[in-house]
Amino acid sequence: MPKVSNTVACYVRVSTVGQNEAGQKEEIKRWLQGNGVDPKVVVWYVDKMSGDNMARPSFKRMQADIFAGEISTVVIYKLDRLSRKIRDGIDALCAWCDKGLRVVSVTQQIDFSGTVGQIIAAVLLGVAQMEQENRRERQAVGIAVAKKQGKYKGRRSGTTKAAPERAVELREKGLRPEEIASALGVSRNTVFRYFREAS
Repeated sequence: MPKVSNTVACYVRVSTVGQNEAGQKEEIKRWLQGNGVDPKVVVWYVDKMSGDNMARPSFKRMQADIFAGEISTVVIYKLDRLSRKIRDGIDALCAWCDKGLRVVSVTQQIDFSGTVGQIIAAVLLGVAQMEQENRRERQAVGIAVAKKQGKYKGRRSGTTKAAPERAVELREKGLRPEEIASALGVSRNTVFRYFREAS
């Protein structure tokens, strides 16, 4: 009889190399501790690239470990960390559930194992894909208008003035990136860009 693995795979993804995965890791660690998971059975898989496709080094390594029967549970910060495309995300999720894996999103507080979980996953992945497409459409429209008016010069460094320093100051006070983004009226990605510029 094959040995049943109790290894927990924790998958983390940020969109760019400059972004920090610490926030996602902290939430996942909180869930692991709350559920009595021994840190010795936890394996971390971290990718720093877009969720538009599944060709990510750590994701592929995790898939190989799942195929080899070395993983019993997959824990993610949020379902869109798995994929920004509904088809890719559902394919992976269904394959894992068919193998008997437990799949958990800690911030959404959902266990995707079973039919109901997969239906919920399909809805959430659809929303993630729609958000991604809407964001790109807004960007494209804004750039097109700026180009037409002769105002578009691309992103230039040094145009944020004191914002990077303010972002770092708020981080040092213990604020999370999401809270800093809200305080400065910018996106979370912009907050991470401020961190890079300040350093």
